[in-house]
Amino acid sequence: MRYRTLDPKLIIDTAERLEERVAERFPDAGLRGVAAELVSLSRDLAKAAQALEAPIWWLRGAIVAAVAAGALIFLFVGTILPLIHISQADDAVQSVQGIEATINMMILAVLGLLALIRTEERIKRKRVFRQLHGLRSLIHVIDMHQLTKDPAALSANFRPTAHSPARITNAADLARYLDYCSEMLSIAGKIAALFAQSVNDDVVIDGVNDVENLASNLSRKIWQKITLIENHPAAQPLPAPGSASKAPAPRRAPKL
Repeated sequence: MRYRTLDPKLIIDTAERLEERVAERFPDAGLRGVAAELVSLSRDLAKAAQALEAPIWWLRGAIVAAVAAGALIFLFVGTILPLIHISQADDAVQSVQGIEATINMMILAVLGLLALIRTEERIKRKRVFRQLHGLRSLIHVIDMHQLTKDPAALSANFRPTAHSPARITNAADLARYLDYCSEMLSIAGKIAALFAQSVNDDVVIDGVNDVENLASNLSRKIWQKITLIENHPAAQPLPAPGSASKAPAPRRAPKL
């Protein structure tokens, strides 16, 4: 069962290591603060997801009390107006109306019981979406930090304007920065998956899938940039000194 469920502790550990890596390579970048916020949010949401696994005991107690009270009221009314009185009524129409009222009351009681039972699902569903809202906002913040990291800045003919943002002109650093953003989005998707693991509800699963799809789509856009960087001439390794002189001489045709 170890590899069949997500371990919140391992997700938090991964987020913490990522924050340390960002701090070492980009200590003054705003991405470091975003990574730290991801660590804090992962801890909070992991606790929230674990808390949702436990039943809401006070609500279940209230449901049991409501069912017991309804049953006592039904028995009390049945004692005061026993069905034998309805069967001995002078008017047959009144008998039919009494039976119909009894059936309607039983149907309403069953529907009310079902509504009470589903109340716990609705409460947990509301809590999940409240947590996912903050996670979705953080995903957009991560996307904002990679927005201006354009591979075009590596070109020799690139000319920034007076209002251009700060650019990373080193190909390796730019690729690493974008890779960190992609890893953050992946961790955010795994944090969202913790709620689908804790609450087995179709609506919750659809909401978690939306967050994961958002993170995956943004990560796919980042990897398109990384691919452009890897294919850029600035990212290609320089030839070793003297490699041209060590090239093998062309073979001469043998003399006949």
